[in-house]
Amino acid sequence: MLKWAQRIVAEQQALHQALTTMRGGLSGVLRIGAIPTALTVASLLTAPMYHATPNGFFRRAIDTNSTLVVEPRFDAQRYLELIDRHRITHAYAVATMFVRLLRLPEAVRQRCDVSSLKVVVHGAAPTAPEVKRRMIDWFGPVLLEHYGSTELGAVVYCNSADWLSHPGTVGKALPYVDLKVFDAQRNELPNGTPGEIFARFRLYPDFVYQNDPAKRAAMEYKGLWTAGDIGYLDDDGFLYLSDRKNDMVISGGVNIYPKEIETELYELPGVFDCAVFGIPDEEFGEALAAIIQRVKGASLDETQVREFLRGRIAKYKLPKVIEFRDALPREDSGKLFKRKLRDEFWKAAGRQI
Repeated sequence: MLKWAQRIVAEQQALHQALTTMRGGLSGVLRIGAIPTALTVASLLTAPMYHATPNGFFRRAIDTNSTLVVEPRFDAQRYLELIDRHRITHAYAVATMFVRLLRLPEAVRQRCDVSSLKVVVHGAAPTAPEVKRRMIDWFGPVLLEHYGSTELGAVVYCNSADWLSHPGTVGKALPYVDLKVFDAQRNELPNGTPGEIFARFRLYPDFVYQNDPAKRAAMEYKGLWTAGDIGYLDDDGFLYLSDRKNDMVISGGVNIYPKEIETELYELPGVFDCAVFGIPDEEFGEALAAIIQRVKGASLDETQVREFLRGRIAKYKLPKVIEFRDALPREDSGKLFKRKLRDEFWKAAGRQI
């Protein structure tokens, strides 16, 4: 009986330690409450709380008695006006929000005071380096980035100083996190070589996929889990994302990461949103398509897009198809439904991927 009671106490202590560490990790990533208590903490959330990080942001704001401004959807101009009006100190964002903020007229951007900001947490999708640099120039060194997933939790993190010294990184492993990069044969890769990212927060709880044990088993290797992203580590331990594994295009036997082309397209005046992905090609197996949403009133055409890209990327990475749409399908969180666009081309060819 005594041994049983001792075991229960030990398990409860371990659980308490795990929860304390997880809560500390969440606080480290979100940084709500990380400013002097003499200052009013006001948080702004314009993302759906059924996603992991917005939910964590919301709960952390409540835990610290922060003033919380919640919006049903993101609107770039209103986002700035709310920061100005409520003297927001902490905000959540994703890459798409940054792009749309930067697309606002200069007069609108100058009219709103963002100097109250102390922390802007962002993640969910990679941010183009030039976009992030411009946001730091505008908002100040207040951007805090993290990478992870619902299954993994937040596993890497970087502040603005880290990012400026390692441009393009999404961060360095947090405490209690094991992080490795493997090739397709599950060999660990040296620094600088892209491969599939595997990680594990050692105190994070295990999980299952409902009615899909095969999917759960496929994402684990040697006790580490993958969210299906491709990236690499540098010699300082900072992680860089190349693309989603499912988004990588193999054209003529060469691996192409669409994110690289999308990053360049966002630098082209007149591009409001874009998606690059693989489409069927008889000769090379796959080719690239670029779907672009123009800035309202812009007269951008296919020739201008090709000429812009030709001087920035290798010839074999140039999209074979360039189309313009009024809008691109995105989740409420800002993530792109790229499959919806890609499936149009594969179904038309009578093929699947």
